[in-house]
Amino acid sequence: MTILPTFDMLLFGGTGDLVTRKLLPALYRRFVAGQVSAESRIFGVARSNLTRAAYTAQAQTACSQFLGKEFAAKQWDGFSRLLDYVSLDAGAEKDYAALAALLADREAVVRVFFFSTASNLFAVICQNLAKAKVVTPLSRVVLEKPLGHDTVSANLINEQVGAVFAEKQIYRIDHYLGKETVQNLMALRFGNALFEPLWRRGLIKHVQITVAEELGVERRGNFYDKTGAMRDMVQNHLLQLLCIMAMEPPASSDADAVRDEKLKVLRALRPLRDRDVLTKTVRGQYKAGAVRGVPVPGYLQESDIASDSSTETFVALKVDIDTWRWAGVPFYLRTGKRLQDRVTELVVTFEEVPHPIFDMPNTTHTANELVIRLQPDESITLTILAKNPGEGMRLKPVSLALDLGETFKTRSLDAYERLLMDTVKGNLTLFMRRDELDAAWAWIDPIRAGWQQYDEGPKIYIAGTWGPASSSAMLSRDGFAWHDEL
Repeated sequence: MTILPTFDMLLFGGTGDLVTRKLLPALYRRFVAGQVSAESRIFGVARSNLTRAAYTAQAQTACSQFLGKEFAAKQWDGFSRLLDYVSLDAGAEKDYAALAALLADREAVVRVFFFSTASNLFAVICQNLAKAKVVTPLSRVVLEKPLGHDTVSANLINEQVGAVFAEKQIYRIDHYLGKETVQNLMALRFGNALFEPLWRRGLIKHVQITVAEELGVERRGNFYDKTGAMRDMVQNHLLQLLCIMAMEPPASSDADAVRDEKLKVLRALRPLRDRDVLTKTVRGQYKAGAVRGVPVPGYLQESDIASDSSTETFVALKVDIDTWRWAGVPFYLRTGKRLQDRVTELVVTFEEVPHPIFDMPNTTHTANELVIRLQPDESITLTILAKNPGEGMRLKPVSLALDLGETFKTRSLDAYERLLMDTVKGNLTLFMRRDELDAAWAWIDPIRAGWQQYDEGPKIYIAGTWGPASSSAMLSRDGFAWHDEL
């Protein structure tokens, strides 16, 4: 593995959950793998008044906890030499002078500004970085989602960030795109002649995308109650997975070639307006129940949640893509908190054979199905029919399964490992372009407007189930069922 260019990475929100739980462990792993040079530097940037030693000690505690057996004191000693800390109030222009002094003699190295803060701080941080003259041609800025709360706010943020950074310097991150199985989905589709002829209407019956969580809002109550599942998950994660499933083969693997095709999918999504929201969308909110036998509170009893909140913790959608390839093939999207299991999977259900000549198995499952699982384990499973041993031609569903960890006998890169390294390398393929973000918000906003228009409050579901019954009913009207309900 080649060593990356020397870089300075500044992690705004450096004492927050994302930095300590995900980013620092990811950087440690890349350092241990020999990909991060000893001349690179990593700065935690936050308001807390910490010394470098205190911040390094906090980082060590966090990495030891989240890395488990991967953590080694000897290797940490080398990694910790890369760490430093800057106490800075994002809105105080004067505080950026100290930052400029630290970076003054390093203008020739890649400079990454990672914003792990509320999106309403993005503009002021960019403006103060520009005033401090620390934005160089080799700089990149990484923006965490959600970027705004609707089309207008997202456009404002993009305009303000774009006034300081060129579009090619802006990395709008969606960590789902960094997952190994998402990369394998692209390899499956565009590296194998086997699937391309099958990937279309007439051969695929329907597609399901599920991102389910067992956890509730945890410590994010204040943020989540202002956001909800639609903006927290659908607008970014689920729509990006949908794009990769539905996009046309790009002309090359270049960043803009891939993102051009994803944009076409977003622009081809049939709008869900007015009464469509009553039949093709389901909102839900969990009440008290049990997850894996452990009692959990309802959403309204969670910390920092308003007692009369109508924020959705579950969303299911029926999506149509108006293209020649996908006309008439429904895509069903589903995400929620406090569901029965933690799983992210994409299910492609193929059409039945036009004229069965054998006795078909007595099962509710379709004969041919492709299941691509992203978490908790990463696997690809293709279900086919094979002859059951013995006399007669009795068919039985069997699975051709690829367990990525077992097959390659190696640890897959964590999504943030890949995306942070891609940022340093200047590879934009797995990051959202501005027009993609605009198209996603343009499709989402009318749905939320429809919910308000019809005062369509969330359906209540019991924690530890698969969500509201109306989610299952939405599929059953089309003669289908969610994969986990078959």
